[in-house]
Amino acid sequence: MPKPLLLDLSHTSHTLARTGIQRVARSLRLALGDAALAVTHDPHVKAWRALKRWELANLAMKSTARMRGARWPLSAKFGGRARRLLGRANAALPENSGLIEPEVFSPAVARALPGLFALAHGPRVAVFHDAIVLKFPELSASTTVARFPAYLGELLAFDGIAAVSEDSRTTLLDYWRWLGAKHPPPVQAIPLGVDLPGNPIGYSPAGGAAPAVLGVDLPGNPIGYSPAGGAAPVVLSVGSIEGRKNHLALVEACEELWARGVRFTLHLVGLAHAQTGRAALARIRQLQGAGRPLRYDGPVADDALATAYATCVVTVYPSLIEGFGLPVIESLAHGKPCVCSAGGALGESARGGGCVALDTVDARNLAGAIGRLLAAPAELSALTAAARSRRFKTWADYAAELTTWMRGLR
Repeated sequence: MPKPLLLDLSHTSHTLARTGIQRVARSLRLALGDAALAVTHDPHVKAWRALKRWELANLAMKSTARMRGARWPLSAKFGGRARRLLGRANAALPENSGLIEPEVFSPAVARALPGLFALAHGPRVAVFHDAIVLKFPELSASTTVARFPAYLGELLAFDGIAAVSEDSRTTLLDYWRWLGAKHPPPVQAIPLGVDLPGNPIGYSPAGGAAPAVLGVDLPGNPIGYSPAGGAAPVVLSVGSIEGRKNHLALVEACEELWARGVRFTLHLVGLAHAQTGRAALARIRQLQGAGRPLRYDGPVADDALATAYATCVVTVYPSLIEGFGLPVIESLAHGKPCVCSAGGALGESARGGGCVALDTVDARNLAGAIGRLLAAPAELSALTAAARSRRFKTWADYAAELTTWMRGLR
C-alpha cells in the first residue's frame, strides 16, 4: 500500500471558520482520503503529531462560526503541557511519501517546519494562494501585512509551490526575483476545484471528467429571471466582508439603483473581518435602517448557501483582487452568472463564459452591470445558459493533478 502524504492542518483543525483557505484545506483532505495523514504542530507539546479525534471533528463540523482564530480547549492545552513536562512523547508519525502545506502558516509553525521536513520522505509542496497584502496593504489586516514578507521567504524552503492561478504564480516569481532569490523551487499553476451541487466533496465521475452542472428552474420562473409571484429578484454576493472584497462599492451601487426605483434584494453572505470590514458593515446597517431591501446573513452552513444560490438570479463578486476567487466558480457551478473583475485570477475564471467581467469594479460600473442585467432578461438568460454549459474541476481532480505533479519533483 502506498505510504500516505503528510497534510499540515495546524490552523484549519483548530478553527471553525470556513473562509477560502480553510475551505481549500478541508476539501483537499477529503479528496485525498487515505492517501494523506492530517497533522498539526502542537504548541503545547511542542511537537508534530497526527490529529486527534476532537480535531478531526472540527474539520467535519458544519460551522457558521464568526471567529477566524484558532481555539484549543483547556484540556488540550493542559494535557499537552503535562505530556511535555513528563517527557511523554507523541506516537511517531508513520513513514510517508511527502508533505503538502495548504495553509498560510504562522511564525510558530514556520519555526517548527524543519522538524516536519525531516519526517517527509518525498517532495515537500506548499499551496500558494496570493500575495494580495503586498499589493493592497491598506486593505489588509496589519498583522498579516507585517508577517507576509517572512512567509514568502519561508516558501523558498519547499521543493515545489502549487499556485492556485497563473496570476498567483507570476506574482510569487516576480517577488522572488525582486528579493534576489538564487535558486527558487519550481512554481506550477494548479487551479482549485469546486464543490459541485449535488455531489459530495471529493467525488469525481468515471474517467476524471467533471460533469455538466445543471441548474433548476424554480416553479414559474424563466431561466435567469425574477422569482415566481412577482417577488423582487435577488442579487447574491458571497464572500468575506473585508476591505479588498470591495463591499462598500457594491452597496453604494445598489443604493444608486434603489434610489432610481430598481426593484431587487441584495443578499450578502460571508464572515466579517473586524478590522478591514468595519466600514462596509456600518454602511450595510445604515442602509438596512433606511429600509432598503438588504439582507446580511454572516457566515452560513452549506445547505443555506445552496438555497441562496438557488433563489438568486445573479451573483456579484466585487473583490478588487484575488488569488483564485472561489465564489465566482461556485456561482457558475450553481448555474448562476456572476459580475466580477476582469483582472488577474478573477479574469482567468471569467474567461470561460457566464460572467460579466468589469475592467473597473467601482460603484458606477457595478450599478451599470447589475441594472442592465435586471432590466434585460434575455441577456441574463444567455449568461445563465453559458454558466450551465461550463465544466468544472472537482476537488478529486485537483488532488489528482497536485499529487501527479508532486511525483515529478526531486
